[in-house]
Amino acid sequence: MGYETKQSRLVDAFLKENTEKHFSAEDVYFALVSKGEKIGRTTVYRQLDKLVEMGKVRKFIVGENGACCYQYNDEHCHNHYHLKCSGCGKLIHTECDFLDKLSAHIFSDHQFTIDGSKTVLYGTCKSCVKEKV
Repeated sequence: MGYETKQSRLVDAFLKENTEKHFSAEDVYFALVSKGEKIGRTTVYRQLDKLVEMGKVRKFIVGENGACCYQYNDEHCHNHYHLKCSGCGKLIHTECDFLDKLSAHIFSDHQFTIDGSKTVLYGTCKSCVKEKV
């Protein structure tokens, strides 16, 4: 990773402490600043990019405008699919035999490999559906 600063360790540690959650770069920045840490937005973005390059963090494109969120890449976040609620914005991890079979079908019949770590299916979560009723 090259030269490691206190600020880069802060970003890494924050994500390690919250492995089951997803954060935007702004979320990480505000969480650290609210703890009294002195860190710049640019540093947060730069460190997140480095962690993604190293494979320590996964980056998810979650919006049509290219919005991203990040999650520490540990045993909680392995090959699975992601469901993004268009209502509340929640990103849900899901392991699904049917989606695995669909992925296998796409590979065998269409010679195309789906990258589940970057695949996000959009829809509405159960909570948001209930609110609409």
